[in-house]
Amino acid sequence: MKDDQDTEHDRDGDLTRRARIRNSALSRFAAHGFAGTTLRAIAEDAGVTVGLIPHYFGSKDGMRDGVERWIVSLFASAIEDADAESDEQVAGTRERNAAVARMLQENPLVVDYLRREILQLDGDGALISRLVLLTRESVDTMREAGQASTERHRVEQVVAVMVRQLGQLFLQPMVDQIVHEFPEEERPETAPELNVGVIPARVSRRP
Repeated sequence: MKDDQDTEHDRDGDLTRRARIRNSALSRFAAHGFAGTTLRAIAEDAGVTVGLIPHYFGSKDGMRDGVERWIVSLFASAIEDADAESDEQVAGTRERNAAVARMLQENPLVVDYLRREILQLDGDGALISRLVLLTRESVDTMREAGQASTERHRVEQVVAVMVRQLGQLFLQPMVDQIVHEFPEEERPETAPELNVGVIPARVSRRP
């Protein structure tokens, strides 16, 4: 029989205690930040005793680590889903980015957490490091399968993928707020959408 740490749902289809604690932590961290969240509040939201938190996560830092590892696993699953739906053995950048975008749309708390942790620098940088590692592996897979250029610099490709996946996520709220500063009758029928990209680095030439 699997322990709660190995599965999301129990035999009745309900979330395990570990998953409930993790989700409560995600919600609290997204709304109040890591420093502004107490273990007691997380336990109350999850409907468990405070003593269960060290049992599953070890500490508050361990809980953040668990939350962030789960977030990275969602990105990885989205990429796998894109590959499974592709006619090719490996999906292209556009299909993988679209799958990640769908995942983020289905998980608004993950979006809120990413915005707080990355933009406000509340975290220790581990989340970005894990996402960079995942994206690097994804880019390497696409390069090997002929779905990404092997002539373009690998670092630039990783940066481009992450900016496309996360850039709109962070900046679109600013665009939406700008639009809503106008009277309703002046707003366009279709709200503007941000399109974020990366310009390849140019080698500087000294005169």
